[in-house]
Amino acid sequence: MRKSEIKRKTTETEIELCLNLDGSGQTKISSGIPFFDHMLCLFCVHGLFDLTLTARGDLEVDAHHVIEDIGICLGQAIKEALGKKEGINRYGQASVPMDESLAQVFIDLSGRPFFFYQGPPLVGQLGQFDLELTAEFFRALSNEAKMNLHIHLLYGENKHHCAEAIFKACGRSLRQAVCLDPRRLNIPSSKGVL
Repeated sequence: MRKSEIKRKTTETEIELCLNLDGSGQTKISSGIPFFDHMLCLFCVHGLFDLTLTARGDLEVDAHHVIEDIGICLGQAIKEALGKKEGINRYGQASVPMDESLAQVFIDLSGRPFFFYQGPPLVGQLGQFDLELTAEFFRALSNEAKMNLHIHLLYGENKHHCAEAIFKACGRSLRQAVCLDPRRLNIPSSKGVL
């Protein structure tokens, strides 16, 4: 089982999480931001990742610190759980419709962080969740997991549907990238290292 535990404490946030890449989509998530908890749950259910996460932070300021720091911790957990990345597919891609919205996500677990978003601006509030923080979360995730992460929101009108399509597509794409290929016994790179 490829698992990791991460703890991070700053003057702004305190986060503890346990991640199992070879899970079944079981979650126990408490960030203090219910809509974001829902999105993380969808990410895990569609990625078949088990995640236990508790986060506390300065939500009286806004949700930025908590959401970004969860991205940092989850990215670190992915990187740690993957180890040397021997036998993984490395690449993943997924397209997910959610009613009138369509998202595509492409991932390369290359060891090189790069985040790119293309699509309608993600703005507005869903409960305590500021949609602009979607990009901050995924940028932090990409940086700490050391992966290329390209998100394309092709179209969408309902903000909830747009966010849901993105998080589901990211989970499915990452699941594909972390899956083990029984034919590959080494690191999936001509360099011999990722």
